[in-house]
Amino acid sequence: MARHLLATLIALCACAAHAEGSLLSVPTRGGVTTTVFWEAAPNARATVLLFPGGGGGFGRVEDGKPTGQNFLVRSEGYFIAQGFNVAVFGRPSDSQDLDYADRIAERHLADIAKVMAVVREKADVPIWLVGTSRGTVSATAAAIRMPDQIAGLVLSSSVVSAKKPGAVPTQDLAAITVPTLVLHHSKDACPVCDPQGVPAILRGLKNAPVKKLQMVSGGDNPSGNVCEALHWHGYIGMEREAVEVIAAWIRAPAD
Repeated sequence: MARHLLATLIALCACAAHAEGSLLSVPTRGGVTTTVFWEAAPNARATVLLFPGGGGGFGRVEDGKPTGQNFLVRSEGYFIAQGFNVAVFGRPSDSQDLDYADRIAERHLADIAKVMAVVREKADVPIWLVGTSRGTVSATAAAIRMPDQIAGLVLSSSVVSAKKPGAVPTQDLAAITVPTLVLHHSKDACPVCDPQGVPAILRGLKNAPVKKLQMVSGGDNPSGNVCEALHWHGYIGMEREAVEVIAAWIRAPAD
């Protein structure tokens, strides 16, 4: 186990030291561009298209890395270390905040479709959609609309409260026909992402060929708002472990 951990850390440090990504501006609709952070991994066999939570975005790009604190954004290097290309979906130029309703709107899905096309041009390998928190609304909507364009779906810290437009259990989950992993922290105290509401997602995934709910409980030192990235909701203190769970399942989906 220690040898495995050491190898992972060495790989991550090597990626951080030598690799850097780039900022893309993708034309997605008439007069609208959407920002995307892109970084390729050597000999990658898949690309993860990451949908951050909150209002979207990934912060500034400094020294070839995104600086946002969202779980998926700050874990970008761990996905690279696991051998995946990374594309982080940003914001369209006509919006500074991707709210819940925005993430199920036709314009948002049009932006996602164009971004996926560009990502596929960058690397012709399978694309997995990975969303966290409010980003699960986006990833779910895209998986419903474009199942033939993706290899699978990963939802972490899913929005489950029916009070929020696009909450994952309220979407047409029966239309999802790709392998789906639902990852959640057992201590997530965010009211809109209550762990007790998460099993409803699995019940709705009636036509996913493989589906799994993975509850985790690790990490340490949560701080700030319980719905923000540095609390259990954002897998604080266990980012690497959370990515390892996701990566292992992407490589070999199983119930």
